[in-house]
Amino acid sequence: MTRSYFDKNRDFRQGLGARRAVAAYGPANRHFNALRWVSLIVAAVLVAFVTNGVSANERTILALGDSLVAGYGLPEQDNFPAQLEAALAKKGIAARVINGGVSGDTSAGGLRRLGWLMAEKPEMVIVELGANDGLRGLDPARTFENIDAILTQTKKSGASILLTGMLAPPNLGREYAEEFNVVFPRLAEKHKVPFYPFFLDGVAADPALNQPDGMHPNAKGISVIVERILPQVLKVLDETG
Repeated sequence: MTRSYFDKNRDFRQGLGARRAVAAYGPANRHFNALRWVSLIVAAVLVAFVTNGVSANERTILALGDSLVAGYGLPEQDNFPAQLEAALAKKGIAARVINGGVSGDTSAGGLRRLGWLMAEKPEMVIVELGANDGLRGLDPARTFENIDAILTQTKKSGASILLTGMLAPPNLGREYAEEFNVVFPRLAEKHKVPFYPFFLDGVAADPALNQPDGMHPNAKGISVIVERILPQVLKVLDETG
């Protein structure tokens, strides 16, 4: 169908009107966009301010350890750092517990990893190492030296420390056990740091609290560990300020 001159002229006039309207509205539209951007920037600043306020009140704890910290065989929400975080939250303490555990790690491995873990600037470090040293029958003197260096470096950073102890496996004999078991209390005494004598207290050798391998705590076993160690953690945090 052929369009009439009137139809074409009407289209032109409507198009011209629309262009005039856009031209007239342009400055106002730019003004509106500028206001909108200013509002977005102000909102972003407020969000950053609130977020920084929350972060400033959050306590940062590093749990440096082996599979007992890493959560071998457990879902992430059931490992030691996660359950400790939850326990602290129930006490009204917002905390981030860094999982610095590596399954199979020895005290030497923990020492090697310490530097980059401390880049997180934790205000408190829970040191849980030595179980694999004992299982491998490593020289207790080397274990002492490694954890001694860990405590020394951690203290230099200004972070508070909670040292946890470990007991030698009974199958390595009484002589080895006597040398190994004194490593941790001697270190606590030397560095004058709070000491939790046995990380697996109340859990070791209890089938109901351990995985089938008889060595690694299950989720319930971790909850027992957290419940028992929590008073020490709270005390250190309180003294840290």
